[in-house]
Amino acid sequence: MPLLIVTTILWAFSFSLIGEYLAGQVDSWFSVLMRLGLAALVFLPFLRWKGYRASTLLLYMLVGMLQLGVMYLLSFEAYTYLSVTEFLLFTVMTPLYVTLIYDLLSRRRLRVGYAFSALLAVAGAAIIRYDKVSDHFWFGLLLVQAANICFAIGMVGYKRLQETRPMPQHTAFSWFYLGAVIIAIIAWSLWGNPNKLPTTNLQWGILVWLGVAASGLGYFMWNYGATQVDAGTLGIMNNMHVPAGLLVNLAIWQEKPHWPSFIAGAIVIFASLYVHKRWVVGRVAKSDA
Repeated sequence: MPLLIVTTILWAFSFSLIGEYLAGQVDSWFSVLMRLGLAALVFLPFLRWKGYRASTLLLYMLVGMLQLGVMYLLSFEAYTYLSVTEFLLFTVMTPLYVTLIYDLLSRRRLRVGYAFSALLAVAGAAIIRYDKVSDHFWFGLLLVQAANICFAIGMVGYKRLQETRPMPQHTAFSWFYLGAVIIAIIAWSLWGNPNKLPTTNLQWGILVWLGVAASGLGYFMWNYGATQVDAGTLGIMNNMHVPAGLLVNLAIWQEKPHWPSFIAGAIVIFASLYVHKRWVVGRVAKSDA
């Protein structure tokens, strides 16, 4: 849990930085390539293949392709249609995807308690960000939901791989990022616009920070933390970025949230985590015993 909290704080800055300085100004495919390329370089020294089946290495690469490669391509494109606050709003379904996909991959029946606590987290995030949205929100909604599903599949897939085909986390992430950067290279080769590269030191600096810190270290801490908690807690923590992202907008860009809905939504999110820990996990453990 501590790793998930630290990563949430780290990522809270990413949404605003992308929306304010990169979206619509820097080619989105190049942004993805830079971010994933730098993250892959961070873990390149840990790349190992001796002692592992080829199928296991390919599965870790596939997880990286989905969770970061395809997800980033969809997310950066969505920023051209959505504001930062709209983007945050449309990510609130991720906890449900995490819970449902984990049960599906585990070949078990849907655990109603897990789905209920995840739904509470969705409700809390929706309360915070329910707002009038732009005319392009339908297409933006589809892009973000597709990105959410890819993120959830990758996150849960990584958790399942660590349960069924474990390897040291830093080695796993070297293959994880290798898969992700392959997607980014293909996308840049097909659709990249070399005329929309960063033009300021600030934009280059943001891309370096996003690649090394937010992606390289951030996703390592997040997926490592994901292996330490159950799927329900993981899904709920995934929605903590909504209040965190809004607080960053307030602190840096003075974009004030609607305080009554912000406070009410935050209370619901924290309540969902309490309900899940206090009642749901205990009952599931007893039923599985």
